[in-house]
Amino acid sequence: MLIRRERPADIDAIRAVTTAAFNRPGLDGEPVETGLLEELRADPGWLPGLSFVAQADTGEVVGHVVCTRGQVGPVPALGLGPLSVVPGHQRAGVGSALMHAVLGAADALDEPLVALLGEPAYYGRFGFRPAREEGVIAPDPAWGDYFQVRLLTAHTPRARGAFGYAEPFTRL
Repeated sequence: MLIRRERPADIDAIRAVTTAAFNRPGLDGEPVETGLLEELRADPGWLPGLSFVAQADTGEVVGHVVCTRGQVGPVPALGLGPLSVVPGHQRAGVGSALMHAVLGAADALDEPLVALLGEPAYYGRFGFRPAREEGVIAPDPAWGDYFQVRLLTAHTPRARGAFGYAEPFTRL
């Protein structure tokens, strides 16, 4: 498996990966994450250097992750997601490899923190903690411990307050 930056030729494959990863029985139409990803790509908050794919040895794109520009209080920060892995490759380390790649890249770019909405038991292994413990307020208080942050090397104590995702997230 190879983790690399997204290329323009990957867009259709990423769409298929995202749709397959978030498709659920009884879902009418495509998952909301598929449309969100397209809207994020067209948003000023899109950061091409933080969009990664997992490519299988066959050359097939089997996973994708992206961070987009957000902010916490007055400080620029990152919002992570969606993270997608096709069902046939889930629980095989693809998601973990994508997470390590995007977090390493974000740290190398001197970003202060990454925020996400997700399962604490899964994301805790990557150093994510409930955001409120770090003084970061979720866009929706009902998210509780599912709204998490990972502090990076460039973190500053000024990065406290309400978190705001890239604008397409606000339409979910």
